[in-house]
Amino acid sequence: MSSARNHGLHRFAIFTAGCTVLLLTAGALVTSNDAADSVPDWPLAYGKLIPPLVGGIRYEFAHRVAAALVAILTTLLAIWLARVEKRSIVRKLGWTALGLVIVQALLGATRVLLGHAAIVATIHAAVAQIFFITTVSLAVLTSPWSSQERPPIEDSGAPRLTTLAFITTVIILVQLVLGAGFRHGAFGILPHLIGAVAVAGSVIWTGRAAKKRFGDVPQIRESVIWLHATFGTQLLLGFAAYWAVAKAINDAQPSVPYVIFTVAHVIVGALVLAASVILAMVCSRTLRPSRAIQVSSSAQGATV
Repeated sequence: MSSARNHGLHRFAIFTAGCTVLLLTAGALVTSNDAADSVPDWPLAYGKLIPPLVGGIRYEFAHRVAAALVAILTTLLAIWLARVEKRSIVRKLGWTALGLVIVQALLGATRVLLGHAAIVATIHAAVAQIFFITTVSLAVLTSPWSSQERPPIEDSGAPRLTTLAFITTVIILVQLVLGAGFRHGAFGILPHLIGAVAVAGSVIWTGRAAKKRFGDVPQIRESVIWLHATFGTQLLLGFAAYWAVAKAINDAQPSVPYVIFTVAHVIVGALVLAASVILAMVCSRTLRPSRAIQVSSSAQGATV
């Protein structure tokens, strides 16, 4: 792949991931403004391409427009990757992103046409987060940094930092699903609160391990800074969102603080997940187990 194509593809992947953040924001606005049932048909809206933009219809229609834009961008990205990317894993990830967009569209149609709001909406939110980190991963994998050859750094710690980062990513993803389930009424807030404690412990453990072992590695240090910054912001937004929910519980219409804090909580949660994914990818690309650990593992395998 030529340098110009490489930079162009990378910028397009970043743009697609950025537009996905806008899509997540549009979806969060639908939920926070109680606008999910504003449009009763799909793919048209009240039988029209552009419905009357009043009330909750504005939020639902904006969400559909953002979804269409992201679907087009993802299709173009997948085709671009298929044409110029030499690494099969990256090409497959591009098609995976396209498949997730199609699944999201079908879930959106199911939510509108068949109901089952709490369950389908929670699954819809979960797939949205998986799609987002897929686009983030493609942005990382198409970067010049990803294709540069460099000697790996040995990780003699246990567990390995790469393993910790991946575990943290999984815990954050589960926590976001629990949060979506609470927002959509699938279950109460207790699982989400327990998940918050698990995320805090995992983020702190991973950050301390990274600082202790690889504090002088710029890519790892910067990734940890982003993870801690987004998580700290998310923690504050969690308290603010809880306050706003409690204050607005008897309101006839969603209040402005309620909408602002709940939407921000959803978006920053996605950014925490993205930061964790980037850290995991950086560790996977930069680190390897120490030779002592590899020899020990080989010896144990031979003994067995």
